Amino acid sequence: MKKVTQAQVAQEAGVSVSAVSLVLNGRTGTRIPDTTAKKIRRVADKLGYTPDQTARTLRTGQADALAFVSDNVITTRFATGMIHGILNVAEENGMALFMSEYGGDAGRLKKELDSFRGNRVRAFLFGVMTAREVDIQPLRKGDVGIVINARAAGVPSILPAEHDAGELAVRYLVEHGHTRIATIGRSRWADDPRHTVSINARFHGMDTAMADAGLEFVANLRGKDWEEPLGYEATQEILDSSARPTAIIAGNDRIATGVYNAAKERGLRLPEDLSVISFDNEDLASYTRPGLTTIALPYKEMGQVGACLVLDMLAGNTDIPTETLLPMPLVERDSVATL
Repeated sequence: MKKVTQAQVAQEAGVSVSAVSLVLNGRTGTRIPDTTAKKIRRVADKLGYTPDQTARTLRTGQADALAFVSDNVITTRFATGMIHGILNVAEENGMALFMSEYGGDAGRLKKELDSFRGNRVRAFLFGVMTAREVDIQPLRKGDVGIVINARAAGVPSILPAEHDAGELAVRYLVEHGHTRIATIGRSRWADDPRHTVSINARFHGMDTAMADAGLEFVANLRGKDWEEPLGYEATQEILDSSARPTAIIAGNDRIATGVYNAAKERGLRLPEDLSVISFDNEDLASYTRPGLTTIALPYKEMGQVGACLVLDMLAGNTDIPTETLLPMPLVERDSVATL
C-alpha cells in the first residue's frame, strides 16, 4: 500500500502543508483553530496517514538539517516565498536550514553539496528561478533530494500547474463576457525545455480553453523577452490592426505593464475599453492602477511541499511522485471588466 504523505492530507483537507505538519506533529501554541485541527486529524484518519517515528528523531541521525541549494533564487526578489515555505517546514520540524547559491555552475554545485555533507546534511532541495530542465549530479547513497520549479533526471520535481493556469485565464475572461481575446508572449524559444518548461504549457492551456469555448484568439503577438517593452510594442501593433480585442492575456506581469502603458497612451480606459489579465503576481501587479488581475506562481507552497516530501523521503518513504504540480491561484483585482 502506498504511504500517505502530509502533502496529500493537506490537499484533501484544503489547508497548507505547514498546518498539517503542525497538527500531526503535535505542536502546541499555534494559531490553528480547533475546528481546522480536528478536520486535519479527521482527514488524516480517513486517508490512513501514519507518522513515521524516524522522521521525529532525525536530529539524532545522520541528517539533522535541510539544505536549500539555489540557482538564482536567493539572489533575486521574485521567489523569496519559496525560501519562506521551506523555512516554515524546517522550523516546525525542529530542523536547521542551510542555504547556498550555485548559480547554475556544476562545479560550484559539487563543492556546495560536499560542504553540506560535511555537516551531516543528506536532504537537499534544489530551487530554480526559471522553470526549465536542469542537470543535477546523481545523489550519493543515503542522500535525498527534490527539485523545485524545474525538472532534473532522476530527481522528483515540483512545478506550478501552468496548463491549468492558462485554462483559468481564458475561462475567467469568457465568464466575464469576453470573446475577442489577444495574447502576448508566445515564442519558439520556449520549445526548448532547457530554456523553459512552463511557457508552452501556459499557452497550451489557453488554447485548450479557447477551443472548449469555440473561440479563436484575434491576435497572437510573439516575443521571448518578457519585459515591459514587449507588452508596449505588441499592444501598439494590436491596436493598429483590425483585431480589436476587448481583452489581452499577457504572458507575465511585466508584459502587462507595457500593455497598460500603450493603452493609456492611446487614451483607452482600463478595464472599460480594454481588459488585461496576466501571470506570476509580482509585487508590481498590486501597484498598477487599476490593480492587475493575475494568476500567481505558488512559490511558498512549492517550498512547503518540497520540504515535506524531502522529510518523507528521509523517513523512508520511497513512494514519491516523479512530478508534483501545484495550483496557481487567481488573484482578482480590477483589470477585467464584465461586458
